Amino acid sequence: MLFGQDRNQLRQVYFQSWHKFKNKLPIEPMESLIANLIQQHPEYHDFFNQSEDNQNKDFSPEMGQSNPFLHLGMHISIQEQLGTQRPPELATLYHSLCTKLGDNHEAEHQIMDCLGEMLWTAQRNNQPPNETTYIECIKKLL
Repeated sequence: MLFGQDRNQLRQVYFQSWHKFKNKLPIEPMESLIANLIQQHPEYHDFFNQSEDNQNKDFSPEMGQSNPFLHLGMHISIQEQLGTQRPPELATLYHSLCTKLGDNHEAEHQIMDCLGEMLWTAQRNNQPPNETTYIECIKKLL
């Protein structure tokens, strides 16, 4: 469902997921995951309630804007990594971080910083993401 290259289609999945969730309509597993993540981020509720106004919105870090699609996509990536046990050490580190922080959601936010750094470095150096560096970054959080 999410693995296309079309930005508008991908964004529409987020808006539809939130709409279905709020209106108690039948929902697919990935839509449920997205809707639950949106629910955990009240700062994004108004944004996803206004799909027509926000479908094509661009986000600029220079303007201090956070991209909700990127943020939620990072959550999804971490949850997928945990589900597939790739990298293998992630689940153990994640559970240790959850215990340390007492908050699974905050643990994901901290891991997200490591994930973002790994992806940025890979893109900047035109190389594949380095899982070892990613895991080492997460270990420093503990």
